[in-house]
Amino acid sequence: MNLAPSRRQLLKSAAVGGPALLASSQAIGVTIGAPTSQPALEPHSIPVADLPKHFDVEPGYHNLEAGYWSMMPRVVAEAFAKANVDVNRASSIYARNVLPGDATWTHDGRAAQAAIARQVGCLPEEIAVTRSGSDALQMLIANYKGLKPGDGVIYCDLDYDAMIGAMEWLGTHKGAQVVRFAMPEPATTANILAAYHDVLTRTPNAKLLLVTQISNRTGLITPVREIVAMARARGVDTIVDAAHGIALLDVQIDDFGADFVGWSVHKWTSAPLGTGAMYIRKSRLADIEIAFENAHIPADSINARVAAGTINFAAALAIPTAINFHFAVGAAAKEKHMRGLRDRWVSQVRDLRNVEIMVPDDPARYCAITSFRLKGMNSDERAQAVQRRLFEKHRVLTIWRAGVAKGPVIRVTPGFYSTAADVDALARALQAEHAMFA
Repeated sequence: MNLAPSRRQLLKSAAVGGPALLASSQAIGVTIGAPTSQPALEPHSIPVADLPKHFDVEPGYHNLEAGYWSMMPRVVAEAFAKANVDVNRASSIYARNVLPGDATWTHDGRAAQAAIARQVGCLPEEIAVTRSGSDALQMLIANYKGLKPGDGVIYCDLDYDAMIGAMEWLGTHKGAQVVRFAMPEPATTANILAAYHDVLTRTPNAKLLLVTQISNRTGLITPVREIVAMARARGVDTIVDAAHGIALLDVQIDDFGADFVGWSVHKWTSAPLGTGAMYIRKSRLADIEIAFENAHIPADSINARVAAGTINFAAALAIPTAINFHFAVGAAAKEKHMRGLRDRWVSQVRDLRNVEIMVPDDPARYCAITSFRLKGMNSDERAQAVQRRLFEKHRVLTIWRAGVAKGPVIRVTPGFYSTAADVDALARALQAEHAMFA
């Protein structure tokens, strides 16, 4: 980016009159977030078979831990790198919104909100960009207005640790009665719904329910819409953790039926690290407190519900490119492809006598993430030993997950960069190691 005219010319303009300096954004050449040299990302222009070609992957390993965050495709990484350079050069000239026109953070922040809204099918004013899915969900939970001391709040053992912490915080800091329950094993649609029905029935004072669309621990997909409706019929609000569902499943916000949703844009949307999203239905905005008296943003803006502070501008600037990439593949195609990769390795190990798959065969209840438990893997130490064995001996990266009521599991998450060879390597490793504790 060429910051012309020269410093001498700028000073001269300032001496003649301040408005001359700010006559137009083009006068000083601010081109934050300009397109990269990559070709246009047209909807449905990338076949799923070509997905791995769009990623630069560390060789020598089979990385099946895409559940942490999603690797950026090359086009997004390039947009992010360029935005980093541009923001660094323009600095506060850009971030302080002193220029007219489009070369301002305010304009680009709204563009990121609009892109996310387009992706999930809601109004741009119902979306706030956050630093992560945890950031969004913690603000929704902690600042939910509908609680008084003694009211019940409910969560499940398969919910995410940071969200569990936030729900427990409602007990220690707001006097809520915190109720935890365990997801049944094996989980089916019928017994998942029965478990939620049971906990709601035995918690008549419940006011708030946390529901995770896809468990980060096991990969189980819950029937969110039915659970939300069940809770609403009892006067209970639901906050939906969609961190592993948005942009992996062919889903829109309205499919949840919920008023409050948070997720990580740096997961399956493949945006840069440090990006998340908060959804509040427009009619329910007043039911979430302003974050820490965030008075410098109008109270009728969802952005007032996000904690104040400088964000990574360049990461947010790359969000529209990431969402264009999402549409270039297509949500339905992504979902089918990722379920296929998962099915490929599971089908090869399903009959091993020492391997327990933690999700049912029902395609509505799983997608990319699927955890397993080996016979005898009954402690965190043994789960960690399995993770080490798979990586050190077979060069397959997985991750152990604690917190499941019946014991730890090993989570397997192929990414959009993954190939059949990656999941086949896992299958071979499990065929060799499944009896390590038997």
